[in-house]
Formats: sequence, C-alpha cells, structure tokens
Amino acid sequence: MRAIFLGLLVLLISGCSSFYPNQLIMGKVFPTVSGETLERNLVTIPNDFNGKMSLLLIGYKQDSQFDIDRWLIGLDMTETRLDVYELPTIQGVFPRMFSTMINNGMRSGIPKSLWKGVITIYEDGEKVQLYTGNDKPNNARVVLLDETGTVLYFYDKGFSLAALNKLRETLK
Repeated sequence: MRAIFLGLLVLLISGCSSFYPNQLIMGKVFPTVSGETLERNLVTIPNDFNGKMSLLLIGYKQDSQFDIDRWLIGLDMTETRLDVYELPTIQGVFPRMFSTMINNGMRSGIPKSLWKGVITIYEDGEKVQLYTGNDKPNNARVVLLDETGTVLYFYDKGFSLAALNKLRETLK
C-alpha cells in the first residue's frame, strides 16, 4: 500500500511541472523570491543577503544534488570563499502540500551545521525555474549575485573544472 502511495505521489509531483527553455541571465537582476532554511527561518532572496556577493546552487530535482555536491567540493578544494546557498526549488501545488515531509527528509540527510545554507523554495519555485529555465533539470543552476542581486555569473551545463575556473575568475 505504501509503495502505491509513493508511486502516486511521484506521479502527481512530476505531472505538475512545466518546461521552460534555459535562459541567458547574465547582467539581469535575480527575482525576489521567498524560501525557508532547514532551520525554519524565512528568507527573501536576494534582499536578505545583506548586500553581500552570494553564490546560489539551485537544484530542480533530487538528482541535481550530485552536481551541487561537485560544485561544493570544487569550491572547497580551491579555497573559494564566499557565501554559498543551496536552493532546492520545486514548482507546483503538490510539492508544497508535501513540503514538510520533503524538508524533514533533507534534514535527516544534511548535517545540522549546514541547515542555515539550505533554503527550500516552493511557492516561488515556478518563478525561479521560469527565470533560469529548467531544461536538463539534473544540472545545478550556478548563479553568482553581486551585492545588488545582479547576476555576474551563470552556468547550467553540469560541473566542469573550466566552469569553476571561470567562476573564480569572475570573483577576482
């Protein structure tokens, strides 16, 4: 019975998403969106980043975590220092209905010390996906924002050393 429920849940969630072609967003201001950290604090992006340069690693599917992890490892190994936020971003009514269950699942797999840097976006999920595009949703959307929320760097083709080096060059 539980397997049937989970299968139905996956079908409902996947059936409620829209396709948006990938966009070129360099030089554009990131849209104002709201989310909640795994610590349960409400965040308005980019307003709550206190005028600091910030890197967003946006994931549209659970499988994009693999790409996000490669970016995080690359940033750590190259000692790239800036504020980094993971943004699991899901569109649709049904994911919002199950947001507590989804967030609790993430809390169980992410060390508590990292919860403040994971901001889940449900209500504005479609807004973000429309802004960046969601073709090839397993790829993370890597977005570097300047102090005003303007996109300085954007990459959505999956982790590569060349892309990491280009990001680091942009930071200089």
